[in-house]
Amino acid sequence: MKGIIKWGLIALGCLILLVAGAVMLIPRFVDIKQYKPEIEQLVSEQAGRPFSIGDDMDLSVFPWVGVKLSDLKLGNPKGFSALDMVTIKTFEVRLKVMPLLSKQIEVKTFLIDSPQIYLEKDKNGKGNWENLGQTAQDQTRKQTPKTESTVKKEAEPTEKKQEQTESGSLPIEALTIRNFSIVNGLVHYVDPAGGVDKKLTDFRVVIENISLDKPIPVELSVKLDGKPLSLSGEAGPVGKEPGKGDIPLNITLKALDLLVCKLKGAITDPAGNPGADLSVEVDSFSPRNLMAGLGMSLPMETSDPKVLDSVSLKTKVKADAGQVAVSDGVLTLDDSTLKFSARVKEYAKPDIQFDLALDQIDLDRYLPQTDQDQETAGTETASATQKTTKTKTAQQKAASAKTAPVSAKEKEPAETGTDYTALRQMVVDGKLSAGKLKAANVIIQSLKAQVQGKDGVFKLAPVSLSLYQGSVAASSVLDIRKNTPKTQFELDAKNIQAAPLVQAAAAVDVIEGTLAADMKLAMTGETPDMIKKTVSGKGQLRFTDGAIVGVDLANMVRNAGAKVGLSETVEEKPRTDFSELSIPFSLGKGTATVTDASLVSPLLRVATNGKAQLIKETLDFKVDTKLVATLKGQGDTKDRSGLTVPVLITGTFAQPKIRVDLEELLKSQLPDADSLKSLIQGGSGSGTSSKSVKEQAKGVLNSLIPGLTN
Repeated sequence: MKGIIKWGLIALGCLILLVAGAVMLIPRFVDIKQYKPEIEQLVSEQAGRPFSIGDDMDLSVFPWVGVKLSDLKLGNPKGFSALDMVTIKTFEVRLKVMPLLSKQIEVKTFLIDSPQIYLEKDKNGKGNWENLGQTAQDQTRKQTPKTESTVKKEAEPTEKKQEQTESGSLPIEALTIRNFSIVNGLVHYVDPAGGVDKKLTDFRVVIENISLDKPIPVELSVKLDGKPLSLSGEAGPVGKEPGKGDIPLNITLKALDLLVCKLKGAITDPAGNPGADLSVEVDSFSPRNLMAGLGMSLPMETSDPKVLDSVSLKTKVKADAGQVAVSDGVLTLDDSTLKFSARVKEYAKPDIQFDLALDQIDLDRYLPQTDQDQETAGTETASATQKTTKTKTAQQKAASAKTAPVSAKEKEPAETGTDYTALRQMVVDGKLSAGKLKAANVIIQSLKAQVQGKDGVFKLAPVSLSLYQGSVAASSVLDIRKNTPKTQFELDAKNIQAAPLVQAAAAVDVIEGTLAADMKLAMTGETPDMIKKTVSGKGQLRFTDGAIVGVDLANMVRNAGAKVGLSETVEEKPRTDFSELSIPFSLGKGTATVTDASLVSPLLRVATNGKAQLIKETLDFKVDTKLVATLKGQGDTKDRSGLTVPVLITGTFAQPKIRVDLEELLKSQLPDADSLKSLIQGGSGSGTSSKSVKEQAKGVLNSLIPGLTN
């Protein structure tokens, strides 16, 4: 027995000596360079493009098994400017031999030095990374129809891989990496057609003492077009069975020393249902300064250069393969705060729920300057020049419109052809609220709205808001089940102060009083021209205890009765006071029709009828103004109660023209032919002198136009 043990130990010792000798001597006598052509050919075949390795190659076996390669190059397809897509100056990996016997992997070094990656699109938009790893055999296989047996063979290894993945554990007991380094990296992306040329330089990742059962420190730094970015923190531990259990994260991203973003939480169940449960915090930063630091400009110029100066974010994100939920969100933008929560599930046909609550915002500050703002900000000379240029341009367009032939396409407003397929698949249920909102210079308060949508029909209802001391209730339905959208809109407004509303919205002073309105409208299309052409419905505007500013109808009547065609000088701004102004209207076929609009005033009764062409933006209204009380004490000495003066409103929306219809006025007030004949015959038949007849005729004319025959 002792002899057996003795010879056994001797044999084992010899084996160990042989293995140790082989491990030490193999690198000395085996020339790894002789395998270089085979390695290059194998990689080239697998990548589908040229691959080469430099002559500086090194192989070690004991005590660290490893390989060191230099000047690795993966070529570019034809048609791209760079010769190679990927180059690596040095690649080195070394791991300890003995721990492998006990299923422990101990890596001493994993180094990639000076990797340079060139990503490029050609003039046709094709990227040099496309079809990478696709060999000629793969392309042939794609073009060849698959038989049933081929499909089964291809499915078998996939099923085996799935079984291995489901086991969730690695075939090792431990993994340790002393040093993991990627240094001096470069990523260059060029898209000539899109005008994009971006560089990531000085890319550096250095991680030491990586272990499965300890948190892994992460340190990454890079420069984007010369601007510093960095990522730091730790991830893990991963555990001995990676994929089972959660992986903690605590990461901080920094950009240009201007932006700090913190992620804290965990990657959840990566092997089963991978997801994330994170808190996200972005410290206050200036988007304006960040964009400038990156050498980029904002997407558009804002009317207020001080906005986009302070943004911060806090929220919680929970996501997996089936849904993502955002909760406890707080976004601050300058002096506005938005609290939000949202949930999206079934990504292919997204089911979206959200709740957005904004305290206040002035949207006008974030929009580009209007022409009016630019003219006001400029000098008087610049303003005059701009106005002259606009006038000339408008005249040229008008002249061209008159002379140029109109094609069939120009006659019919064309739709934009928006694809609504994605929206038809969407389900939406959300709430919106805002304490104070300013848009187009109009201030809205206490806004609340409910949004619901399914199967291509979206409802914005109910909607309520406060508007200039009044209230508005509204609802809207958008139907996109067909290619051309249809919209229905209802509104009921009460107790709105008209003067500040119109002044804010249109910068004109034309109406005063308390406004109430109701309307029901329907329209088809998505372009302004189509909407103007197809809008239909009816409604009513009612103003009480107010005035029409800029027009003095009573003065028009007085002047029409005093001196036809002449008006008296009015020192104060003209106005027509009323106790009630009612304007019922209907819309259809591109026309707004007003029927029996009325104004009630202590002095006047006004009835209005007419039409407005929405597409041509022209006006054609007749206003019949009738005095119901004397004008004595207002510069007239004659009681003209009952006198009706027709007023015409024509022109365009931008430049309306208001004038007395003298022709209609004279027709309505002059005696008819029989009365004049009776007057003349009566005068001659009774022996009345021609002088008395003349005096009577003067009396008739003077009753119409005082002082005309004096």
